[in-house]
Amino acid sequence: MTTATWFILLGSLLLVVGFTASYIKTGPATSAIVYLLFGFVVGPMGFGLFHFNPLKESALLELLTEIAVLISLYCAGVKMPAPVTFRRWRNPLRLALVSMALTVGLVAFFGYYWLSLPLGAAVLLGAVVAPTDPVLATEVQIRHADDPDRLRFALTCEAGMNDGSAFPFVMLGLGLLGLHELGDSGWRWLVVDVVWASGAGIGIGILAGCGVGWLVQRLRTTFTSQEFLETFLGLGLIAVAYGISLLVEAWGFLAVFSAAVALRHTELKLAGLKQRYSDPTSGETQPGKEPNVIAHVHQGSLVFNEHLERLAEIVLVLLIGGSMFWDSWSWRAVGFAAFLFCVARPVSVHLGMLGSKAPMRMRNLAGWFGVRGIGSLYYLMYAIQHGLPEDIALELIHLTFVVVALSILVHGVSVKPTISRYWRARASSSPSLDSEHR
Repeated sequence: MTTATWFILLGSLLLVVGFTASYIKTGPATSAIVYLLFGFVVGPMGFGLFHFNPLKESALLELLTEIAVLISLYCAGVKMPAPVTFRRWRNPLRLALVSMALTVGLVAFFGYYWLSLPLGAAVLLGAVVAPTDPVLATEVQIRHADDPDRLRFALTCEAGMNDGSAFPFVMLGLGLLGLHELGDSGWRWLVVDVVWASGAGIGIGILAGCGVGWLVQRLRTTFTSQEFLETFLGLGLIAVAYGISLLVEAWGFLAVFSAAVALRHTELKLAGLKQRYSDPTSGETQPGKEPNVIAHVHQGSLVFNEHLERLAEIVLVLLIGGSMFWDSWSWRAVGFAAFLFCVARPVSVHLGMLGSKAPMRMRNLAGWFGVRGIGSLYYLMYAIQHGLPEDIALELIHLTFVVVALSILVHGVSVKPTISRYWRARASSSPSLDSEHR
């Protein structure tokens, strides 16, 4: 494709989305479905105007997906309610840690025994498809910090955390394939890749977010006429937290999400504001002043970053559609996607939520809406760039792209009616739900 053709293609898609935004918002389909179908039409499955080869362009795709995930993690983090309490975050932690690890195990078992993959490749496949996606899961993400929906809160927190907590399993898979040092009996992997990289990532993020929030408040107090470019501050926080994490071999995704959460928490605390929120464990609305007295960095940077997130989504989903052929939809790949959506994810969620007070209806929906997307593509491209053998890379590309495309279609079609029914049922039974969680 020529440069002119690319501009015409992307411009046409942007015009279509721009003119039909209101219909997409109220219609049965999500915007990601529109982008994917457009990619199908202009790609090898349709008119063949372009074909994107993810194996040959793995370096480019790794960079694009990395940027998209970082921006999305920041957007999710600054919408998290403050203050951060274990009571409010314990269910998302169960999903992001226990349920995700169980998903990796179930997928690895399926990949090793049914797909006949090498053990390392099976573990890597589990790590690639286990994390839920913060980019494509817009319809099930928390709308704002005062959003009372406990399901959206749990899924957004999970997506923010498990994009970093999946990294140790990626390294475990690469290690079993001989592409990463695990150490004697896996001790190096456990100490460096699990304990150090995760803890350091969270610590770096908290320090960076708190530092930026404190500095802005101090400057505003000292220099009352001082103005800031909140958009640049937000992007700078993303880059600094991620860059420092890379230098010390910590998980940067965890750092960026933690930095965004810490930034919001710090700004509200220093401004003396208490957020009015709906406690996800009790469903009761707590009093407080609305945190919009002054322009905060987390508020000012959110809108711009959300636009960047949408642009990244358009480009990447278009590339997914343009990389697939009709024979990509093999029974092997479709069957694996069905196992992931209907067995691995629901079983992992229910097991991970054992002992919690979450309603069964919420657990069922959380088990269904494990949207796979851009994060999975990033992990796969990361593995390819670290020397994944070509035959294994092609097989994992085949399986992962079908999983992501089917997730966009199946979850996208079901999300609006399912969430609407959930809200109606929750509203009709709210007294019993409240008593259940007190």
